[in-house]
Amino acid sequence: MTTSHMFNRRQFIKDTALATSGLIIAFTVPALAGKRRLLDQAPIAAPGKILAPNTFLRIGPDGTVTITLSHCEMGQGISTSLAMLIAEELDADWQKIKVEDAPAALAYYHTMYGTQRTGGSSSLLSEFDRYRNAGATARAMLVQAAAKRLQADVKDCKTENGYVIAGDKKLSYGELAEEAAALPVPREVTLKERTDWKFIGKPIKRLDTPVKVNGEAIFGMDIHFPGMLTALVARGPVPGAKVKTYNAKATLAIPGVRQVVVVPTGVAVLADNFWAAKKGREALKIDWELGQAVRINSATLLSEFRQRADEGGLVATNTGNPENVFPKAAHVVEAEYFQPFLAHAPMEPLNCTVQLTADKCEIWTGTQTVTDDQKAASDITGLPIDNVFIHNQFLGGSFGRRNITRSDFVREAVEVAKASGKLVKTVWTREDDIQGGMYRPAFLHRFKIGLDSAGAPIAWKQISVGQSVMTGGPFEKVAVINGVDQFSIEGMHTVEYVKSIPDQRIELNTPVWPISVDNWRAVGLSHTIFAMESLIDELAYAVKKDPVEYRRMLYRDAPRHLKVLEMLAEKSNWGQPLPAGHGRGIAVFEAVGSYAGVVAEVAVMKDMPLKVHKVTCVIDCGTVVNPDGVIAQMDSNILYGLSTTMYSEITFKAGRVQQSGFLDYKVLRMNETPGIETFIMPSNEKPGGIGEAAVGQIMPAITNAIFAATGKRIRSLPLAKHDLHAEQHAPEVRLEKTGV
Repeated sequence: MTTSHMFNRRQFIKDTALATSGLIIAFTVPALAGKRRLLDQAPIAAPGKILAPNTFLRIGPDGTVTITLSHCEMGQGISTSLAMLIAEELDADWQKIKVEDAPAALAYYHTMYGTQRTGGSSSLLSEFDRYRNAGATARAMLVQAAAKRLQADVKDCKTENGYVIAGDKKLSYGELAEEAAALPVPREVTLKERTDWKFIGKPIKRLDTPVKVNGEAIFGMDIHFPGMLTALVARGPVPGAKVKTYNAKATLAIPGVRQVVVVPTGVAVLADNFWAAKKGREALKIDWELGQAVRINSATLLSEFRQRADEGGLVATNTGNPENVFPKAAHVVEAEYFQPFLAHAPMEPLNCTVQLTADKCEIWTGTQTVTDDQKAASDITGLPIDNVFIHNQFLGGSFGRRNITRSDFVREAVEVAKASGKLVKTVWTREDDIQGGMYRPAFLHRFKIGLDSAGAPIAWKQISVGQSVMTGGPFEKVAVINGVDQFSIEGMHTVEYVKSIPDQRIELNTPVWPISVDNWRAVGLSHTIFAMESLIDELAYAVKKDPVEYRRMLYRDAPRHLKVLEMLAEKSNWGQPLPAGHGRGIAVFEAVGSYAGVVAEVAVMKDMPLKVHKVTCVIDCGTVVNPDGVIAQMDSNILYGLSTTMYSEITFKAGRVQQSGFLDYKVLRMNETPGIETFIMPSNEKPGGIGEAAVGQIMPAITNAIFAATGKRIRSLPLAKHDLHAEQHAPEVRLEKTGV
């Protein structure tokens, strides 16, 4: 039987779309009571005095435009970019723009995912039309109100910088807000032509920068209320461990400790402050039921992965018969690539504050999954979902950790509040998250590729081995097809040069282990791009072709890939001589609807550590909203991916995680940061994602550069485990067959 599942992230987004997409104007945003984001310092106007034509903005009598964010700000700059979309169509005065987080509500559901979440580098893609329509709707109502007051024709009115102008008269949006609010909301509005844009495509300073610089920004960890207790949970020493018995006598004797309660994840110690809770947790005596996780050892992990690869797996794609083609191929290349488990390691450790009463649950945290968390709290407490209120705060980084589809840290905090009956902030230490959190799964990808005399792939055989991140989550039905998690092989079977091969077989072997895995920045692309672009480099050398020239051949029918490749070669001075011991490496791949290419220049000198001198990046992310934001995100992509390439690894011994903090789960230091130059490809295509667009590309760009400098091929990460100076030699022409 022949099967071929051509599935990528764009298709995934399309398939998960619900009827909640589009401009929603069913109700207005009321004057929000209680604590609000410090970005919004202006007082809320009295009801009846504001213009709130839809759920995304309101205009007060003072002209302040308050924009409600359907996506959370975690450093990626989305609060500014979304505001720019509304400001563009509204012709607003940027100095009067304020933003605030949306409450949990149907109107703010992701237009593609069907829940209120931030993820998949999809915020601009999903909101580009909806937010512009919101701004245009408000503008149309303001113009109508001005025309009525000035006794002018609507066609003779124009808008500019927060004013409606008719001839020599003009009225501010604040002056018109009350009258405009009384008008019916138009069902259809006309959006600006691209040539008339004043905000979109221009560099704009971020709205969240001032409060983050002066310390006024409120993160989840900053939340404090009188009488609030702090909780730390003693979780199992291995994944899946359960409490058999515990003794809290010594814990309760520590000054400041108020209560000890059992929750599904372990034993929680509640105290007046963090230090007392920490000392109290250390004093707990717990007897654990360890379970099957004790058999997990990183020392034997690769062997187990290889054994599983030998056994085969479920079929993702099967067309023709590659085994019949290999004997006829001009070249056959075999290789395998391995990446370890990884932690997310956001700068702000996880935390969640919960106040639970008989009829209400309030939650203060930084989360990407607002309605998932709301539903989780409703399930735990038994309260109606409308009685659960999420107060989202700034997120001190995430990289997927606060996008966990199972709401793990919010669930735990609600359980602690329920068991204790207290207003409590549950805090994870750095060690807690690295040793007992969610991980990017380890993966092995094995290939056997047949090439024709020109070097083009004509037979493709591949098996991948690794845990599924989608199984058991809300997107399992669309992401796991016939048992194959499409994110485990993300981008591999849909890339141009693979999907056109008539003889191919791609399989996936998915272990079921107690190790908790979930979304990590770039999801599957975080390991699949490393494998694919390392392999392409090997194929190029196998047929004696320059890596750029070889990719030109592969992408001859993929114009956006090809344009990125050409600009990248030009901007990186590809082919120009380098000093001895230096090398350049390249990687180009589509990710999250964008096309990103990276060239890394490295030096591997005797008796010196690896030095990454320069990284050149070219990004085609379609229509650009804020160029400064794109460049900042490319820097973030590259540095996050470079940390992974150089150092990051989670290892297990008898089920226990061996790393505990930034001393042994090392991340890139400032003095190791290379020079980064990013070039944005002009484009009129719809916006693509940028938050994860180049995380995967930097990894093979570095290892390919090491090969160019030394002839040493790196097929596993991190580099810290390799002796780059051993058996160095100049890159030589590859043989027709190359083994693992």
